Amino acid sequence: MAVQTRVKVAKLEAPRHQGLDRETLIRIYRTMYLSRRLDDREIQLKRQNKIYFQISSAGHEAVTTVAGLLLRPGVDWIYPYYRDRALCLTLGVTPLETLLQAVGAKDDPSSGGRQMPSHWGHQKFNIVSKSSCTGTQFVQAVGAAEATLYYGHHPKALAQAQKAPLGESLDHDPEEIVYVSSGDGATSEGEFWESLNAACAKKLPLFYLIEDNGYAISVPVEVQTAGGSISKLVRNFPNLHVAECDGTDPLESYSVCKEAILYVRERRGPALVHAHVTRPYSHSLSDDEKLYKTAEEREGEARRDPLSKFALFLIREAVMDQKEIEALEAEVDREVREAGDQALAAAPPEASSVYSNVYSPDVDPTSPYFSAEPKFHGGPKTMVEMVAATLQDEMARDERITVFGEDVADASREENLRDVKGKGGVFKATAGLQRKYGADRVFNTPLAEASIVGRAIGMATRGMKPVAEIQFFDYIWPAMMQIRDELCVMRWRSDGKFKSPVVIRVAIGGYLTGGAVYHSQSGESIFTHCPGLRVVMPSTALDVAGLLRTAIRCDDPVMFLEHKHLYRQPYNRSEYPGSDYTVPFGKARLVKEGSQVSIITYGAVVHRAEVAAAALERNGVSVEIIDLRSLSPYDWDAIAASVRKTHRVVVAYEDMMSWGYGAEIAARIAEELFEELDAPVKRVAAIDTFCGYHPKLEDAILPQTDDITAAVTKLLEY
Repeated sequence: MAVQTRVKVAKLEAPRHQGLDRETLIRIYRTMYLSRRLDDREIQLKRQNKIYFQISSAGHEAVTTVAGLLLRPGVDWIYPYYRDRALCLTLGVTPLETLLQAVGAKDDPSSGGRQMPSHWGHQKFNIVSKSSCTGTQFVQAVGAAEATLYYGHHPKALAQAQKAPLGESLDHDPEEIVYVSSGDGATSEGEFWESLNAACAKKLPLFYLIEDNGYAISVPVEVQTAGGSISKLVRNFPNLHVAECDGTDPLESYSVCKEAILYVRERRGPALVHAHVTRPYSHSLSDDEKLYKTAEEREGEARRDPLSKFALFLIREAVMDQKEIEALEAEVDREVREAGDQALAAAPPEASSVYSNVYSPDVDPTSPYFSAEPKFHGGPKTMVEMVAATLQDEMARDERITVFGEDVADASREENLRDVKGKGGVFKATAGLQRKYGADRVFNTPLAEASIVGRAIGMATRGMKPVAEIQFFDYIWPAMMQIRDELCVMRWRSDGKFKSPVVIRVAIGGYLTGGAVYHSQSGESIFTHCPGLRVVMPSTALDVAGLLRTAIRCDDPVMFLEHKHLYRQPYNRSEYPGSDYTVPFGKARLVKEGSQVSIITYGAVVHRAEVAAAALERNGVSVEIIDLRSLSPYDWDAIAASVRKTHRVVVAYEDMMSWGYGAEIAARIAEELFEELDAPVKRVAAIDTFCGYHPKLEDAILPQTDDITAAVTKLLEY
């Protein structure tokens, strides 16, 4: 038997109109009706095969319209979900702009025809581009709310953000808040709970609107949510204002949302409004609700339809008469028809536009601008010491930079710093940064990788420059949705209106003699397969300084892979190269010149290649070694030049042999340089299994110096 959610009945008498004047009441109805008619027009166009997808906001119009009235367009930051059409209309998005989404027009302000309709985004109104992923917006909204508080204490950071690309759209208001919404279904996602945990712990100015229409596609609320009520589940979160309302009643919704938003604006903490709405249409035109909703259910929803209910209220209260309502509806119908005609006549995007806004059009990290000569000083530093030194200099230069993750702070309890040395990361890569720059710039997060990356995305969208740490590459997978579907795609899917130039520092790799399965993983090829993401992996302390500084100063998201085995090796140390030393992405390092065989490699395998080359040299074999150091983009010109010189090549990498990073290099050499080869391209890599705990197992699994030597010898015999 289905669990029936009890919905509070609106009490209009006290005060009857919630203090809203006639003009505002008419505006509410007009927006609600406009939203519904735009839904209907899109459904009609989809059935005529003139658009390609449709998902409606029907039944959600009342609460989202009044939420839009209470929010401040272009001041507050908006993380909507796909049923927020009425909210967006209230904030200022036009009917034509919503239909330009539907037809996928070039001038669609949300995505330029790159996303489905109802994936809202509008730079002018701070409506941040929405993806199809349910729940990912929650942790990004947390990051945006953190930026609100940060800019309040760091006006210099805001000024720096405004001077950066897209900075003209950034501003800060002392009373601004962040809005985030979803249906009840998305509250089952881990990011929802992670976001509540962070928002309540930091008392963030974040307003949650949960629009509960009783279903997540075909899954009813009692199956989706324990107990059938999300508001009951979250009531014990500290600092969280929780309220429930009939979301089909605009006046009750207005009263409840007004109180919640005031709570947030007063910086008392986050607020969550649980609005009970309806879904009179199917989930989308790909769904048929008659397959799982009874006729009685659908009739009950029809009786709660916010449009008919509010129209009756306006007549009963003498706000409008029947003729005025009919005239208003006729005017809206004409507006929707005209907008539809304009949208159908709008130009589609050019096919060539698919290449634009994959990466920043303003800052090219592969350019000669990032080629700088080192100005050495001080004693030799290891790789891990160079990370801290580079971050320290960059944080002094750019107040937008925050550093966070698990265990990165010296001590979360700042009063303890008088008595303890401080941690500064499990590898000490961020040691001393909190002491120097404070706990609002260097801080620990909950153990939640999706939140770490999602919060960074939200901050970066607001113009900050977060440097987030994932403690071990082996534990990056909970953040995969945020990285692949959000971080990489933000600039492209918004057609350049929003960006997320986050730096994610990740400790990676094996050769640890005891790292075992879950502290030795490689898998860089998975991330080099993500358009929009730069991936670098230095093998020396000098390259750490140059590449990390480029990563921070470029305008794209960067995954900065730091090999754990190399952190404290004496052979790759360097003096500090100075606070302006940068290395361009996509430029390989010539480790050693040679004439007979080329070894293309990176990471911890570079040193193994050097040892192998030295042994081969003693036997009269001349080996050239190329350290890619930048994996996406990579230096094809350096590879091609080396292959044309030696005519034999080994691609050596730590990841598994099959489908690994080296496969792309080997395939391109075979495709484009086949006539230059005197032997097949040879790969040396880990075997296709997992890294074992015992050193003998690790040695057998990971590529060793002897494997490289044997590969070179075999090529020479070909």
